Amino acid sequence: MARAARGALEGMPVSIASGRGATAGDAVRSLRAGLPADSYGAILVFFSPEYDPAEFAIAMASQFPDAPVYGCTTAGELSPEGIGSGGAVAIGFRACDFSIVAMPIPGLDNFTLERIRDTMAEARARLEEAEADAEGCNRFALLLVDGLCLHEESLISAVSASLDDIPVVGGSAGDGTDFRETWILFDGKVHANSAVLLLVSTQLQCRLFKCNNFEPTSTKLVVTEADIEKRVVREINAEPAAREYARVAGVSENELNDYVFAAHPVIVRVGGDYYARSIQRVNDDGSLTFFCAIDEGLVLTAAGRLDTLGVVEQMFRDTESELGEVSLYIGFDCLHRRLDAEQRQIVRELEDLYRRHNVVGFNTYGEQFHSMHLNQTFSGVAIGRRSAP
Repeated sequence: MARAARGALEGMPVSIASGRGATAGDAVRSLRAGLPADSYGAILVFFSPEYDPAEFAIAMASQFPDAPVYGCTTAGELSPEGIGSGGAVAIGFRACDFSIVAMPIPGLDNFTLERIRDTMAEARARLEEAEADAEGCNRFALLLVDGLCLHEESLISAVSASLDDIPVVGGSAGDGTDFRETWILFDGKVHANSAVLLLVSTQLQCRLFKCNNFEPTSTKLVVTEADIEKRVVREINAEPAAREYARVAGVSENELNDYVFAAHPVIVRVGGDYYARSIQRVNDDGSLTFFCAIDEGLVLTAAGRLDTLGVVEQMFRDTESELGEVSLYIGFDCLHRRLDAEQRQIVRELEDLYRRHNVVGFNTYGEQFHSMHLNQTFSGVAIGRRSAP
């Protein structure tokens, strides 16, 4: 049976609905029941890969014929009901508060910087035209990308360079913990090996955010043999990669799994800050496949864990100190953060934090922040409330 939930956001610039159902059609009908009738500049939807993606796209186009719909499959959904999987969550951006221009990016195997720049110039011109009668507009961009395309680094670098003054944040689409195929929804259909960029303009205050729960230790791991194109590391410290990683993590090689990878991230220093390079899986030959780009000679650092709940609470405090009241956090939360929270049995506390601060989004295979493709972070954009009349 379909089930719907609506976020308590009356009078707010966005509407939120979450839903479940036995089929894609059931889930979408529950989203339709949860979103109030309104004029939407766009609808953003994150949905479980358990639904047939093509059927889900068709159902969204049928139920929301008057609004453009964009979205992707997930490794879990962040909704008003909490942190879950097997459902869908939708955000309706009211047309009176947001101008949104979409830029589909199909065929990621063949995209070029020149093509991105040309398309971006056209999209910016359309956004500026939509802003013509507005004053004091704030802009940001949302990027959704196939989480298994292996092109996230080059794509976010090209997009960020072309956006200039528009900050970009986003997430890599997921497929639960199967890692077989992920899908991006635009133009009424789902697409593999693709991305979609949304340029957003609003008079509301907005701010990008990012936090993680790791810190560097003194233990180093040097990538000594790798297949760079496939993100596969064969040797670490001149030893078989899985065996050496297991030794550093303090487990046996046959114990390596998603929960171990989540609990024992490896990080790399870039420009004075540390970023995770999460491991996706162990391969039959003892190599490790990563979610992010790697290279031979790359020096990785074993990471220690910080207090997840404390770090997230501090991020909310800092954001709201700057913006004031926040109407919505659109969140891209790494799958490994969720697995780590499950293992440490703090999911309910994390859910409570997310509910209290109106976090809506999905668990990702990676996050995009400004010009970087990241792992094991909680990132996104906070959108302020309307000023009192």
